[in-house]
Amino acid sequence: MRDSVSAELRSTFGEIDIYLFDQLLRGRFDRRRRVLDAGCGGGRNLPFFLRQGFDVRIADADPAAIDAVRGLATALNGTIPSDHAHCGSLESLPWADGSVDAVICSAVLHFARDARDFAAMLDELWRLLAPDGLLFARLATSIGLERQLSATTGRVRLPDGSERFVVDERTLVDWTDAHRATLLDPIKTTNVQNQRCMTTWVLTK
Repeated sequence: MRDSVSAELRSTFGEIDIYLFDQLLRGRFDRRRRVLDAGCGGGRNLPFFLRQGFDVRIADADPAAIDAVRGLATALNGTIPSDHAHCGSLESLPWADGSVDAVICSAVLHFARDARDFAAMLDELWRLLAPDGLLFARLATSIGLERQLSATTGRVRLPDGSERFVVDERTLVDWTDAHRATLLDPIKTTNVQNQRCMTTWVLTK
């Protein structure tokens, strides 16, 4: 008996972020083969890239996450060389300028301690991108929740009870302009029943 459609998709793509899946469908990774997952966690966004032989790098502050992704790579007949894995802060990464074609940073930036930490992570990820490189970021923002938060930028408690570092649309636009980046898509925000708002921010260098 054939697997269900959902089982086949999960086998190929894992638990990939649907907004990242959209970028794949639109050809954004067709020529961008050197990929860094910054804040990779257990590797939910990586099965497709590993199966397809992309040059994958990973970074996470949790050693268990790094081990989990290495195990995932082995299970999928992929490989992550030791010098392609970094356990530590995203503020200081061990790779050369322009050494990756795409950075995935999904649900990570909102764990910044403060504005300086947020900027330092972004600047470091941007440093690694080659010309025409892509930055795909998903992060909690204040967009759409302005009346429910104590502030629209900075660390705040969201209605869902979590504490996050949030930014507003102006912050994202200003950062884009300051780094002479290009928005590949309009800034898109999903409001999860007024409990939190998650924004998709996609740039090219």
